Amino acid sequence: MAGRDGAAGPPPDWAANRPARIRRSCLAVPGSSLKMLDKARGLPADQVFLDLEDAVAPLAKPAARKNVVAALNEGGWGGRTRVVRVNDLTTAWTYRDVVEVVEGAGANLDCVMLPKVVSASHVEWLDLTLTQIEKALGLEVGRIGIEAQIENAAGLVNVDAIAGASPRVETVIFGPADFMASISMRSLVVGGLIPEYPGDPYHYILMRILMAARMHDRQAIDGPFLQIRDVDGFREVAKRSAALGFDGKWVLHPGQIGAANEVYSPSQDDFDHAELILDAYAHATSEVGGRLGAVMLGDEMIDEASRKMALVVAAKGRAAGMRRTRAFTAL
Repeated sequence: MAGRDGAAGPPPDWAANRPARIRRSCLAVPGSSLKMLDKARGLPADQVFLDLEDAVAPLAKPAARKNVVAALNEGGWGGRTRVVRVNDLTTAWTYRDVVEVVEGAGANLDCVMLPKVVSASHVEWLDLTLTQIEKALGLEVGRIGIEAQIENAAGLVNVDAIAGASPRVETVIFGPADFMASISMRSLVVGGLIPEYPGDPYHYILMRILMAARMHDRQAIDGPFLQIRDVDGFREVAKRSAALGFDGKWVLHPGQIGAANEVYSPSQDDFDHAELILDAYAHATSEVGGRLGAVMLGDEMIDEASRKMALVVAAKGRAAGMRRTRAFTAL
């Protein structure tokens, strides 16, 4: 199995040191549109993925590959994570997508997104192919990550194995449109709630993806909301996956970027409180603080579990560039 013994996949030391990337907003950009590729460089998304799949018509795919390679090599992406979504493995385009993009711009590419993943073997194929290209070109083996998109029932059933199929896997992504079709969901509203259903019809799917991602220390990314001008609707849907623990969401329009960056960052109050918990617990457990296992912070008792929860919130805030506004004072 690719990546398990370090022979076919990236070396374990590289996987352990893989950079943590912030992905609150993941902007989709059609590889066939030179105008959109150029505009995306100036937008405040955390990640930009240049799409060769659903956003590109079949006859336009060969030219789109060339556009994507040129856009990556021209640079100007700043600190954004640079991703290319190739076509899925049931198509005739996937092999040329991977080979042409990685051979042409592998040094300027952070991840390859593989859609419609249904089994670990799909990820293993991509892992092995990337490894062969990296070795042939003298690129650092394992530097290019993989993003696995879950878009049907088979993918969800196998999501644990998919998330752990390679050390290259960085994210597990929910693809709602194809998923809805695959299970015969009676709705044409992609990414939104269904008025006839008394609850959130995506809750189980999102939790299942989240559990698999966290089991293997991967990020979990929510899929798109297609009503691109309804920013309030986007924000409400995003809040649901953010509350569960998702790291970010796809954005299809510049107007959605700010909402995603806001929703998947902690509030200033939560960030300050998390930092205070970390400081208070560090002080309490130190020799100066009496090496206590639990301590009061105002009216709140905090312990090791509190520290772990606070660390999650503080890490998200720091990654988003937030600065604390309250300082800890030991009593």
